[in-house]
Amino acid sequence: MFCTGTLMPAPQISMILSTTVRSTSFCRHSLSSRSLRCFSNATVPTTEKSVPYTRTLKEETSQKKGPSKPLPKDADVVVIGGGSLGCQTTYHLAKMGVSNVLLLERDRLTSGTTWHTADISVVLLWSLAGLLWQLRPSDVEVELLAHTRNVVSRDLQEETGLHTGWIQNGGLFIASNKQRLDEYKRLMSLGKVYGVESYVLSPAETKDLYPLMNVEDLYGTLYVPKDGTMDPAGTCTTLARAATARGATIIENCPVTGVQVRTDDLGVKQVVAVETRHGTIQTTHVVNCAGAWARTLGQMAGVNVPLIAMHHAYVVTERIEGIQNMPNVRDHDASVYLRLQGDALSVGGYESNPVFWDDVSDDFSFGLFDLDWDVFTQHIEGAINRVPVLEKTGIKSTVCGPESFTADHKPLLGEAPEVRGYFLGCGFNSAGMMLGGGCGKELAHWIIHGRPEKDMYAYDIRRFHSSLTNNNCWIRERSHESYAKNYSVVFSHDEPLAGRNMRKDPLHEVLLQQGCVFQERHGWERPGWFNPQGPAPILDYDYYGAYGHGVHEGYAYNQLLGKEYTFDFPPHHDVIRRECLTCRNTVAVFNMSYFGKFYLVGPDARKAADWLFSADVSKPVGSTVYTCMLNQRGGTESDLTVSHIDPGLQTSPLAPKFEGDGYYLAIGGAVAQHNWCHINNVLQDKSFRCTLIDCSEDLGMISIQGPASRALLQELLDTDLSNEAFPFSTHKLVKAAGHMVRAIRLSFVGEMGWELHMPREVCLPVYQAVMKAGTKHNITNAGYRAIDSLSIEKGYRHWHADLRPDDTPLEAGLAFTCKLKTSTPFLGREAVEKQKAEGICKRLIGFTIEERVPMFGLEAIWRNGQAVGHIRRADYGFAIDKTIAYGYLRNPNGGPVSLDFVRSGEYALERMGVLYPATAHLKSPFDADNKRVKGIY
Repeated sequence: MFCTGTLMPAPQISMILSTTVRSTSFCRHSLSSRSLRCFSNATVPTTEKSVPYTRTLKEETSQKKGPSKPLPKDADVVVIGGGSLGCQTTYHLAKMGVSNVLLLERDRLTSGTTWHTADISVVLLWSLAGLLWQLRPSDVEVELLAHTRNVVSRDLQEETGLHTGWIQNGGLFIASNKQRLDEYKRLMSLGKVYGVESYVLSPAETKDLYPLMNVEDLYGTLYVPKDGTMDPAGTCTTLARAATARGATIIENCPVTGVQVRTDDLGVKQVVAVETRHGTIQTTHVVNCAGAWARTLGQMAGVNVPLIAMHHAYVVTERIEGIQNMPNVRDHDASVYLRLQGDALSVGGYESNPVFWDDVSDDFSFGLFDLDWDVFTQHIEGAINRVPVLEKTGIKSTVCGPESFTADHKPLLGEAPEVRGYFLGCGFNSAGMMLGGGCGKELAHWIIHGRPEKDMYAYDIRRFHSSLTNNNCWIRERSHESYAKNYSVVFSHDEPLAGRNMRKDPLHEVLLQQGCVFQERHGWERPGWFNPQGPAPILDYDYYGAYGHGVHEGYAYNQLLGKEYTFDFPPHHDVIRRECLTCRNTVAVFNMSYFGKFYLVGPDARKAADWLFSADVSKPVGSTVYTCMLNQRGGTESDLTVSHIDPGLQTSPLAPKFEGDGYYLAIGGAVAQHNWCHINNVLQDKSFRCTLIDCSEDLGMISIQGPASRALLQELLDTDLSNEAFPFSTHKLVKAAGHMVRAIRLSFVGEMGWELHMPREVCLPVYQAVMKAGTKHNITNAGYRAIDSLSIEKGYRHWHADLRPDDTPLEAGLAFTCKLKTSTPFLGREAVEKQKAEGICKRLIGFTIEERVPMFGLEAIWRNGQAVGHIRRADYGFAIDKTIAYGYLRNPNGGPVSLDFVRSGEYALERMGVLYPATAHLKSPFDADNKRVKGIY
């Protein structure tokens, strides 16, 4: 093992470096983009790259030896892939008590993407070190990173006595404009909640910290002194040592050739064994940690793994005087990173034209590609601008290897929807070392207990709809855009340009012509807001002009998105205001056709509903209930509405024919796949005799909301809409403008209103009839930006914002959704009852501020001078004319968060480093008596 941070003399470098890696002895390039100088008369072959492990790894690999250990006959869990995530998952499984865990690596540990991974840096290439930045625009990611840091900097050394190669040299984020510095200030505010030390520095202070840096064009920087650098080889070796000490088995040189899957009598597919060239291992749990090779491994079991492999590169410089002990640097605006390499730097970045690796080779181990200078040179100017001494510094070596990337630049974790017992741990987008510790722990908990401890939905494979995970065009486009925008400022209302128009509802074209600006969720195009200036259609993806594509000129949709790139109110703030106030004062129509629409039917449907849903849904036919679905820990997997229905006379998406009981489930469309999988898994685990039917594509839905909704709809529906005849939380099959629809009296905006659920073919005529009848009431179209504002104003929850799998209904103020006064068992009941008896340790609270400034989430919550939480969701409430924000409070003493605790505090919300006095609300600041949904105005 080589010593991290120690440079070897040049003669030793030339002896050890492979002849196909550019070294001091062969070819030295200046970093200047104006001059690439070669000091050798002869060029060195570069058709096949290899690494400087000449005698320790590459030679052994080339001998094609058999498995490093005999294969066991069975294992509780088989982890496939010996990179960062594979080693971390194996370690955490063993640490949690799974001693019969087996890690299989086709070559040697770290031979795939981990050894060169793009979040890593090298000391002479062999002592590779992964960067760890503690601050990210996600509370969950901050927690995951903190665990990784603890594992590599403390836990492993305590357990094994070995040093992992961790170096705490700090991190420096560069801001060249106000928006970028505002983003860093947002990170700093979130960091205060988690105890992450960080400082916003002026250009002069930055120069004092990093004397070699050019600060003339800087707006400021964010300095995080306890960021650092990991050694991938050292970390994975130490993880392997710690895991085997706890009983895990690690076998190298053992390629997997197949995964056996059995289908039971109910059609459920389950992993039963893993096949290798040297034998078969019986197991019920497989973890795919194969990195760029994960898609191939998924195909062996019929599992879609939506990732794509690309070339990712960096260069390592010659020695730089005065660079020692400098922090790692990310210059996001130049799309370049500078990583300390002892007394040198490695330089890399994310370009708009990365090279795809379309033919992933099974024999590619410890391999590299030729560096494409036409692609990479774009990073050089940014690096030289930031550290001018680089212009006269030689390049010691180049590293260009494969990395796997995903459609949203986030990993793929969790149990695959297609096969029970098949787990994913791949697609880390060059962040496998950085996120490996936190994700390895969560994945291990997932395998053992059926769910992770934290809210991992942003990484859960179920965040993607099944129609997208095997769509190669969508995967390629979205992965490219996510790669190209990796260093872009993260704005709350940004939307992708790639992979659009995949799923469109029947009203798409008519709404587009009325100026609808669409958002993409789960592949669906759903209304965001309505532009008075006219249509803004979404065009085919132009790859930002890369690969010979022409950039779309005058692209209206892209121009409108650009106006969202602000931490102030957008220019169309007043447009959204008009949509909201029209709904509050008269009537608005919302196209919500993207919703997930499922039927739960069959002989055991009532038993299944009682167990699945926290609320009492055993109401008479015609009732509709708002409820949650919980996990075993009492966390909220979903919120939805459940309508008890009669069987239809014939098979129809509006009223299906069935035997037994039936329920119609309406679920937020962005999380439909997650819900589908959760329900099906519960049905399988409990052996309920019932069926879940997906009619999401077959049915559309519009919601008519506002004080005038009853008068409008009474003209169109052939039923009495009075409170007595059609009360809140009920539904009926009725005719609307002569077409059969299911009318449900509900509201997600806090007004009187009805949802109309109907077959696709009648959506357009019913919508047109509603708009015509609404003319006298000044009806308006409204989108989800209005829904976001109206719902937060009323205090309604959004799943995965206010409400997540790590939040219970008691913590979220939804105790009314739990049937605790009945004796009916339901999933999660024991955990909720235990929490009710002991008191809740966090509580969701709404805040308003008097100053007219926008908030977006992640702002720190201060109580009596202490940080006690952060904002989960925020928006502007136009009826009360204030910014509203919701977040969970914790007691800094660790005790329960009682109502007295909430009332006794003085609060402020920290937005980008500025504190704003805030008022805490225990009830909704709008219509606290809940009169409007009942039609009382």
